[in-house]
Amino acid sequence: MTALNVAGVYHDSISNGEGWRSVLFVSGCPHRCKGCHNPNTWQQEFGSPYNEEEVFEQLTDNELLDGVTFSGGEPFLYTETLLPLARKIKEKGLNIWVYTGYVWEELLEHAENDLCTHQFLETIDVLVDGRFEIQKKDPSLKFRGSRNQRIIDVKASIKEGVLIELEE
Repeated sequence: MTALNVAGVYHDSISNGEGWRSVLFVSGCPHRCKGCHNPNTWQQEFGSPYNEEEVFEQLTDNELLDGVTFSGGEPFLYTETLLPLARKIKEKGLNIWVYTGYVWEELLEHAENDLCTHQFLETIDVLVDGRFEIQKKDPSLKFRGSRNQRIIDVKASIKEGVLIELEE
């Protein structure tokens, strides 16, 4: 298991998914997208060591929350570590959004041979997939930075067996 460092926790967000949210930014990203707004998270060593109980308390210590967002860095580098945290968040009745540079199809293929990725996907409500592409940057988009990125209803996509995007 790769050690996880926390790049930061952001409270009271309305731009990292629908509703009132807390956001966990993880460190480490293989994508290194040109124009990334979190380049400090590319290095796995950035930030502080992950402690599940502390992070859970930081993320969920607000009764007004609608959900929690995992961003980065790249959360899918840490499915084994983040899975127990995601389960606790779901038990608290909160929804989960995840931002990833991988695309849905890559994640499904990986999940076929990796139980943690499969189970992590099952905890997610909404996935914003795809690398940020600076030539497709569009500030008018809601919850994403470039036109190639998709906002995916994970629960419906898994149930139906086809990708289902959310309307903006």
